[in-house]
Amino acid sequence: MQTAADAGDAATLLAAVPAGRRVALVDPRFVGHVHALRLGLTDPRFAAATVPGALTAQPEARGALLRALRRTTAAVGAGAPVVAPETDPAPEDRTVPGRIAVALEAEGTAVKRPELGSLTATVPTDAGARATAESARDEVDDEAVRLRSAVKAHDGFFTTFAISPYSRYIARWCARRGLTPNQVTTASLITALVAAGAAATGTRGGYIAAGILLLVSFVLDCTDGQLARYSLQYSTMGAWLDATFDRAKEYAYYAGLAIGAVRGGDDVWVLALGAMVLQACRHVVDFSFNEANHDAVANTSPTAALSDKLDSVGWTVWARRMIVLPIGERWAMIAVLTALTTPRIVFYALLIGCALAACYTTAGRLLRSLTRRASRTDRAAQALADLADSGPLAQGVAAVAPGLRGAFTAPALALLGTLVMIGGALFLPYGSLLTVAAAAVYVLLSGLAVARPLKGALDWLVPPFFRAAEYVTILVLAARSDVPHAVPAAFGLVSAVAYHHYDTVYRIRGGTGAPPQWLVRTIGGHEGRTALVAVLAAVLTHASGFATALTALAVAVALVVLVESIRFWVSSSAPAVHDEGELA
Repeated sequence: MQTAADAGDAATLLAAVPAGRRVALVDPRFVGHVHALRLGLTDPRFAAATVPGALTAQPEARGALLRALRRTTAAVGAGAPVVAPETDPAPEDRTVPGRIAVALEAEGTAVKRPELGSLTATVPTDAGARATAESARDEVDDEAVRLRSAVKAHDGFFTTFAISPYSRYIARWCARRGLTPNQVTTASLITALVAAGAAATGTRGGYIAAGILLLVSFVLDCTDGQLARYSLQYSTMGAWLDATFDRAKEYAYYAGLAIGAVRGGDDVWVLALGAMVLQACRHVVDFSFNEANHDAVANTSPTAALSDKLDSVGWTVWARRMIVLPIGERWAMIAVLTALTTPRIVFYALLIGCALAACYTTAGRLLRSLTRRASRTDRAAQALADLADSGPLAQGVAAVAPGLRGAFTAPALALLGTLVMIGGALFLPYGSLLTVAAAAVYVLLSGLAVARPLKGALDWLVPPFFRAAEYVTILVLAARSDVPHAVPAAFGLVSAVAYHHYDTVYRIRGGTGAPPQWLVRTIGGHEGRTALVAVLAAVLTHASGFATALTALAVAVALVVLVESIRFWVSSSAPAVHDEGELA
């Protein structure tokens, strides 16, 4: 920390700081809470940020900061007082940090202004104003505000009332001992894997231990995000871990329950894979709808207006959050049922609960889409195209086929292709070449569905239809094969593919775009993998080779997508964000 005598001295001192470091300017008359400064000066997600009387810039914004400071110095004079004339538009812009923040924005550099709530951050200009500011600061408990703000604002009922009241204190305990969110996230993953292992024993004691450990894992899962918000330790690696480990934990637990059930004489692998497929399809509905409307304009949906009105009534907020069976409620249900019942009952409850939640959320989104008057942007269309995960076969069809016009053409074609593919897998004789023919029709319809930009009102349904077609086809063909270990192998394959799809979502959310095209081509795209599984089922009819082929395909896909995903998320090009999560 160094003290500058005036604006000119500040420019000199800043220029001397090594280029790779973050810098901050704080008015020496600043009065406020430490956490207000922490919010304004230490959040790694923003290139530049400010609170009244203070400004920070990361290395990428250092040049713009120095230019703005020099312009300010030239305007007011190197030795001029730091207070600007009273004609300035806002009091917080009368200090040197405030003037520079305005200059940075005028140049095109985004400056984050965090919400301070009840926290104080001001630069008093006289003794009376200072006394008032100090009184306001002393009336608010800085640490209490920090603890409250560590908790996510829009969480589920179970998480809000059963976990967060004490997990925030665990987060503070971790912060004071130098633990990082990534370490807590890893501990949560390990705990969940141990829980899956306990469930895999197939004993009542193992099931009870698994339920308890799953709840402990969820407490740690809440703690890692609260620790990140409490200590502002957002990171690139943290974004990747937080975005993927929740799914890995839940699906690994499904596998553990299935293994335990088999040891007890009850094969529920089909139910386990069905639960994973349903949950993954629920998520892609959420992701597609949100991306399609990420930057939509002129939203006049009466359904959205009704939803906002319902959110103004307290009890309806919690009821609607519980109906969608968010992760807290879902994991609590799984844990309790695991300890008290059997894996089969756990999966029945999951399938029924998630199906009802999917119907509720999808119906609401359909109504919003049909009743709104909005224009979809090129960015939204590209995001939906990336989420569609079309491989070289569908892309080839799209390149040569004329784009069919019509408001609902794309989702109609995707739905028709999905019904043809799943219907063929379900009702045609197992191993028949007709199933391969159904796959060829699916490839053709998939290409036609994406031949035009996905800007229609219901075009966000295209990626969910493709996910359902691929995942359900793999499930049905494996279940109908009567080949030992075929369904567990299919579980592994769907897990690997689902990871690729989740990775695509979180890259798009981070603003870096979808995975590279070479990766999509290498793993075949959704239509290529679906057709390949159909061919394998026809060629390896009633042979153990089908399970072996599914296992090999799962391993190959997992290796390719994991290596590329890890390379991306640990690289400097990945965004420094922390995913706040979604209720489902």
